[in-house]
Amino acid sequence: MSQGVEWALHTCLNLSWLDAPVPTSVLATFYELPPAYLNKQLQALARAGILTSTSGPRGGFQLARPPEAVSLLDIVTAIEGPEELFRCEQILRRGPGEHAGVDYRQSCEFSQVMRGADLAWRRELAGKTVADVRTGVERGHPEAPANTRARIAALR
Repeated sequence: MSQGVEWALHTCLNLSWLDAPVPTSVLATFYELPPAYLNKQLQALARAGILTSTSGPRGGFQLARPPEAVSLLDIVTAIEGPEELFRCEQILRRGPGEHAGVDYRQSCEFSQVMRGADLAWRRELAGKTVADVRTGVERGHPEAPANTRARIAALR
């Protein structure tokens, strides 16, 4: 998984505490990230309907939906795409005992275990929202929302 996923997750959390669009440059400075690469991630989130983008001097990015309506899987899929993490290349076709016409993705035990793990991982991420994470962060660090708002305001 790319580092863009981590950046996107944290950016969505931070935007959940803000009421106005935030420019890419400010979001990048917040974590000392390269603005061009962060902007690529933010654009992917906007294409997926997770963020909205507003142009102009008061423009930037903000959540397009309530944090309760943004799953962690939505964010990961927006950045990484919908493909499974494990790609069975069916190397058994080239090994001893191969059988023409067999789809080894269906019969290979490794493929089945990896597919099951991927499905469990996706279910877990689909069942957690930005709001769930925000609740956990606020419980462990009650100062986080105010600190985030203050730091963003200072960077503008």
